Amino acid sequence: MTTQESFKKRIRERMAKTGERYGAARRALIPTPGTGEPRVWVSDPETSNERVRTATGRDWNEWRDDIEAWLAGDGSTGPGDHAAIARYVEHERGVDAWWAQTVAVGFERITGRRVRHQRPDGSFEVSASRTVDLDADLLRAMLLDDDDRADLLPPHSTTLLSRPSVKSLRFGMPEGKALFALGRLADGRVRVTVRHSELPSAEAGAVWREYWREWLLALASSG
Repeated sequence: MTTQESFKKRIRERMAKTGERYGAARRALIPTPGTGEPRVWVSDPETSNERVRTATGRDWNEWRDDIEAWLAGDGSTGPGDHAAIARYVEHERGVDAWWAQTVAVGFERITGRRVRHQRPDGSFEVSASRTVDLDADLLRAMLLDDDDRADLLPPHSTTLLSRPSVKSLRFGMPEGKALFALGRLADGRVRVTVRHSELPSAEAGAVWREYWREWLLALASSG
């Protein structure tokens, strides 16, 4: 077997083990320059290598090396301290606040400190959105009315947590909290976005993500 074929075999084996796509598995197995050792990523960051390099001057493996060296040396933080990592990237490396947060999250994803949809506090958040052919005012009124909302969101009991006058409405759910944003479009339709936060696990996130996708599909079909 040639070297190239052997490498492709390792990629396929990793894909079968992790569920990653070919490109992600290949990147994780590319050796670190000068060492011959693969840089294993537990999961891919949500921002591409090219975008983070353009915005910050470093790619993900360079950021990983930098942050790990800081944690092992002068870093006054535990491995899961997201805020301290973001402050280091911003203040010590001169990256603006938004990209410092992006780098911190990407580092946590790469090293397994944070899994997909996990927030810095350890909880999970999922979101779903769809454009529907409904009147935004009517949908908002239904969400605010307890009886209508019970019919709209079966079989769950919900509690309004925000003031009725705020732009985005927040509700207490059986697990976590759901924030509804209704964006009016020029053609009269509405873009409905649901962000469900404070979920206890990735498994709960998967269940609720599927619920909201199906709910939005049903909502669109009712228009």
